[in-house]
Amino acid sequence: MSGGAGREPVGGRLAGILAGDDFAVTGEIVPPRGASGTPITAHARELVGYVDAVNVTDNPTASAHMSPVAGARFVHEAGIEPTVQLTVRDRNRLAITSDLLGAWALGARNLFCLTGDRLSGGDHPDATTVGDLTVEELVGLARRMREEGTTLVGGEVADPPRYLIGVADAPLADPYLPEKLESKLDAGVDFVTTQIAYDVDRLAAWADTMRSHGLFERAKVLIGVTPLRSAAQARFMDTKLYGVSVPATTIAALEAAGDGAPAVGMELTIELVEAIRRIDGVAGIHVMALGRDDATRELVERSGLFPRPTGAW
Repeated sequence: MSGGAGREPVGGRLAGILAGDDFAVTGEIVPPRGASGTPITAHARELVGYVDAVNVTDNPTASAHMSPVAGARFVHEAGIEPTVQLTVRDRNRLAITSDLLGAWALGARNLFCLTGDRLSGGDHPDATTVGDLTVEELVGLARRMREEGTTLVGGEVADPPRYLIGVADAPLADPYLPEKLESKLDAGVDFVTTQIAYDVDRLAAWADTMRSHGLFERAKVLIGVTPLRSAAQARFMDTKLYGVSVPATTIAALEAAGDGAPAVGMELTIELVEAIRRIDGVAGIHVMALGRDDATRELVERSGLFPRPTGAW
């Protein structure tokens, strides 16, 4: 993705993949609850060549982990482009600005903007939600730094970060409110990554609806996928995870498979990816394999998405 005359390009590898209309594959790494970067490096090395970028999560489930800014450096050094996740839950605008500068300096080329999980469900339920900026305002700050080279107070930024900017959406939430995504698009996002999706028919219907809102002209869309390993896991996701709907036929197939459920879950996910690729306008998948790097590699290979495109990004 070009940055225009006299400017650095926007983003890096992922931006180039999306701009070239290749079907993108991204992954995810959860930083450890510890001060060693070794676990991140090990995960990242397992994914080199299989994904175009890796999201480094930010205190997921509202529980304390290593900073995603630090995590981004270990991912970068391992040979994968980091996407730094930042929540507005934990930071004021001063801290956010600082982290945006630091993450870019440490190798992150993509930014994923999130509200953050509720603190009541995490390991620090008495913590205070900051919420100084909304997700839309975080998008606006990152875009302002990228396009104008200034902070929210107008201060000039030397060597401003030029992130490819993403947000989340839950297309299968009930009810689904299109205006929530539209407000993020209006703020100036470049890509949207969805919650985990298993119901491809409902997903296709969502895509048809959002087409009338100009979604696919305004942003690239990546669909979240996770290979299921058991009927119990499927039922948990169906009932406990916001915006996730697992079809009854999928749960029944996993139940009937018994000890063979992981293999059935993989087969169903491969079929799902094939169906997702047929939805006009979808630009890629985001694999959330819950730390199972072998599952990510198998899914990418068997879905015909390996090897990944190469280029001078």
